[in-house]
Amino acid sequence: MRASMMITGLATAVPGAANAHASEQGFVLLLPTDIYITAGVASVALTVVLLAFLPGPTAAALFRALPLWSVRRARLRHVSSCASALLVLALVAAGLYGSRDPLVNPLPLTVWTVWWIGLVTLQGLIFDHWRWSNPWTGPGAVLSRITGERAPFHYPRWLGHGPGIAGFLAFAAFLMADPAPTDPARLATVVGGYWLFSLGGLALFGPRWLLRAEALTILMRAYRRMAVIGRANGRISTGLPGWQVLAAPPVTPGLALFILLLLGSGSFDGLNETFWWLGVLGLNPLEFPGRSAVVGPNILGLVAANTALVAVFALSIVAGLRIAGSRMALVPAFALFAPSILPIALGYHIAHYLTAALVEGQYVAAALNDPLNTGADLLGIGHVHVTTGFLNTPGPVRAIWLSQAGAVVIGHIIAILLAHALALRAFGSNLRAVLSQAPLAAFMVAYTFFGLWLLASPRGL
Repeated sequence: MRASMMITGLATAVPGAANAHASEQGFVLLLPTDIYITAGVASVALTVVLLAFLPGPTAAALFRALPLWSVRRARLRHVSSCASALLVLALVAAGLYGSRDPLVNPLPLTVWTVWWIGLVTLQGLIFDHWRWSNPWTGPGAVLSRITGERAPFHYPRWLGHGPGIAGFLAFAAFLMADPAPTDPARLATVVGGYWLFSLGGLALFGPRWLLRAEALTILMRAYRRMAVIGRANGRISTGLPGWQVLAAPPVTPGLALFILLLLGSGSFDGLNETFWWLGVLGLNPLEFPGRSAVVGPNILGLVAANTALVAVFALSIVAGLRIAGSRMALVPAFALFAPSILPIALGYHIAHYLTAALVEGQYVAAALNDPLNTGADLLGIGHVHVTTGFLNTPGPVRAIWLSQAGAVVIGHIIAILLAHALALRAFGSNLRAVLSQAPLAAFMVAYTFFGLWLLASPRGL
């Protein structure tokens, strides 16, 4: 890429980190990206080819869990949940009455950097912390104990995951299309209102509300299937990322759709910042008029991107079933293979927000070190001087790019292995499994190219 594009990308990266939400951190890399993209796609394609020659049980054996120790009852789970709820309320108060600077006020930093980047990544990579940090289960248990009654209503079965899907799309729209998602007072209203609404739903319909209608719990429970540490047969176990997908019961069609939306929304969160998207909207990326000018187009783009992804995924499933000669219906097949998308969604989430984590994480460290802005040094790290200087030298930029590309490629490789293991379980024969996965594997190879292209594309926000 040209040096002028590099300079433009760096110029947009610095103010983006300071004035917008966490996703607006793209920069253009002065690297041989064509080589990296080709190598990444080739690695994924080679994985597909190798699966055709590997013995059938090999893929399943890769995801075999290693038991570590017996599970102990989490007696303090509701206590930590109540503490999490109190933290949410304190952050809402800080958003309403604290500093107007989103890089000083703890609410935007906590929501967009600590939670959306850090804790979602931790949930998907390492272990299920949401079991303890969920801010509703503890208060719900307290309300139940105070009233001495169970929830007065049964959650309507026909609703399924519908409210959760709607809630997640609303969250994605707020993230990508709202004119000021980091404004402390605006964010406090959204966070506080949603916390109260979800607590009310829990009180009325019981725990099933969290499992079907509360978008953040559904998101975290979906990503926990990717964690290397989890529970199996009454023991804490560990294994290759994705082993819990095979260990868990099959997902419902509603949850399968939710998983596809994780990938579609995450991808559009990168696409809507590119020069290409702004060109589609007829906007000059070097004279961006502001987020308020793209609210409608971004919402329509979000819906279109998710619709297209679900349609292509479904067509890939149908084509695979026909090639393999299977009589399995589309809906159960869709639900069977949808969890294999989780590694791709998580890999892109990590890659997309890596630069934001490096920049905005410094603001988080500064806030933790001196939360009241009194000159304190609680962490013993002295004054935190926030810098983006590492974006100006080839070494760190190359390391960032390789880390991002690696997350995308590894996510796709795990997804292909996971899909093959699921196909073996469904069809038995290795040949039928390979045939059934051919269209889906082609889809994943193409998506690898798309994901790497997104990472290297110049951003205009």
